[in-house]
Amino acid sequence: MVQTISSQLLKGFLQGILLSILEKQPNYGYGIAIALDEIGLGQVPKGTIYPLLATMEKRGLLTSESRPSPDGPDRKYYLPTQIGIEAKQDFYNQWHQLEQSMDFMMTGETNDN
Repeated sequence: MVQTISSQLLKGFLQGILLSILEKQPNYGYGIAIALDEIGLGQVPKGTIYPLLATMEKRGLLTSESRPSPDGPDRKYYLPTQIGIEAKQDFYNQWHQLEQSMDFMMTGETNDN
């Protein structure tokens, strides 16, 4: 049974996921939506992705460039800045702490790897 992730929970960590995806390969909005679906997050609404990309760009986490598209008008590709790469690492560190807390809550055991 496939279970969808609640949108509220998803919004809380989507920025870190986007930074991770874009650090591996710059991408445009629809391509990012496909990448999110491929990693198991389902179809994240474009109304969630595009405003978040704009906010991240305003905050200096991303930069963008226009690239030609074989299918029509140019596409806006996003890539992380150095600040964005540092924010991604902070996200990973915080995720690790949260993961340890959740593991302890569910099992009562610590996993200090």
